[in-house]
Amino acid sequence: MMGKTPKEYIMAGRPVERPFSDILTSIRYWVIHSITVPALFIAGWLFVSTGLAYDVFGSPRPNEYFTESRQDAPLITDRFNALEQVKQLSAQN
Repeated sequence: MMGKTPKEYIMAGRPVERPFSDILTSIRYWVIHSITVPALFIAGWLFVSTGLAYDVFGSPRPNEYFTESRQDAPLITDRFNALEQVKQLSAQN
């Protein structure tokens, strides 16, 4: 306990933010981000291109918006009976 100033007691164990320039010039930063950023883009592209995004979110695929029997946009016009309208529009497919 002898020899330490009060400032050292206050700062002991507290995290200190690194300057942004230190982070950008760090090799560790570039190694991590050169792998993760392209991986996120590839994962997003695969998620959409395989059709998994349509299945997960339940949205129709581009070729399912219009059918032979219905060439107009499938709009919901009555918010109180929306579920029944969705069932009717789905049955027309």
